[in-house]
Amino acid sequence: MMADSSFDVVSKYDMQEVDNAVNQTAKEINQRYDFKGVDASVELKGETIVMKANSEERCLAVYDVLQTKLVRRGVSLKSLDVGEGEPQQSGKEYRLVGALKEGISQENAKKITKLIRDEGPKSVKTQIQGDEVRVTSKSRDDLQATIALLKGGDFDFAVSFQNYR
Repeated sequence: MMADSSFDVVSKYDMQEVDNAVNQTAKEINQRYDFKGVDASVELKGETIVMKANSEERCLAVYDVLQTKLVRRGVSLKSLDVGEGEPQQSGKEYRLVGALKEGISQENAKKITKLIRDEGPKSVKTQIQGDEVRVTSKSRDDLQATIALLKGGDFDFAVSFQNYR
């Protein structure tokens, strides 16, 4: 009898890739002509990214450059929560603070299991384990179909897969 195959559905990001994207953004801001004299900056402070500039438009431009760098480095934009995305004035500068999100909430885990139950292959079983969802099946083809289903799903959080065996 063959053992069940499984994988975990998680919502995680690679901190090193986020750090690299922030550093690339800072480097581009320092070199670009349209950022000269606007005191624009971006920095990573723990689990938050702080973008600053002396005008609202420049702050949004910094955010746009950061988004481009994150996508190029394979980090989902759903991992970064900037609220409404409107820079807040703080003294003479505008700030935009983005918090990095990791882990799947119970509510979102239930959405994943419901989607798999309703639309996935019938042999697939799901189990919520803390902030991740374990998906098991005897057939690896069914697991591949489930991964394709989840990649096509419209979630408001980043979905990635680990421990495929």
